[in-house]
Amino acid sequence: MKSFLSIVMSVILLAPVFAQAPVQPPTGQKTLAATLNIYAFPTKGQTPSQQSEDEAACYQYAQQQTGTDPFQLQKQTEAQQQQAAAAQQQVQQAGAGAGAKGAAKGAAAGALIGEVASDDAGEGAAIGAAAGLVAGRRKKKQAQAQASQQIEQQSQAAQKTTADQMTNFKKAFGVCMQAKNYMVQ
Repeated sequence: MKSFLSIVMSVILLAPVFAQAPVQPPTGQKTLAATLNIYAFPTKGQTPSQQSEDEAACYQYAQQQTGTDPFQLQKQTEAQQQQAAAAQQQVQQAGAGAGAKGAAKGAAAGALIGEVASDDAGEGAAIGAAAGLVAGRRKKKQAQAQASQQIEQQSQAAQKTTADQMTNFKKAFGVCMQAKNYMVQ
């Protein structure tokens, strides 16, 4: 009898929990809006399938209005990042041997000056080579720094353009969803 009473009491106490209708069980699959980091809540009781249709229509609308496809933007961004990384790597490899070239030029000039000044081309060549080596390395570092800065600026400009395009797309998508009676965040 005690166990029967405990079961009846449990049912009575848990009845309000079971009486509540679930809003929407998670399906594990994101909506189109959620993949864009836009959250749309149906305000007129739209079904999940209706919401999916509305999101697809608004995606097309936003794409037509902005000329932007977010999934293509993502691919473009990845390609730009790869290009920037490759360009940075080329900059680091560029100018290899600049010190040796500077040393050779300095040695030639030093030999000529040493011969004219003190009849010792060897000493002049050694001094010229050292000066040329330092100058060549300095030029290389300056060129690399300038090229790296230019690549970074181009990369930032591309990222800003992509972000602006995505912002405009999300605005158009959100306006469309609001017009179809969704709360959008």
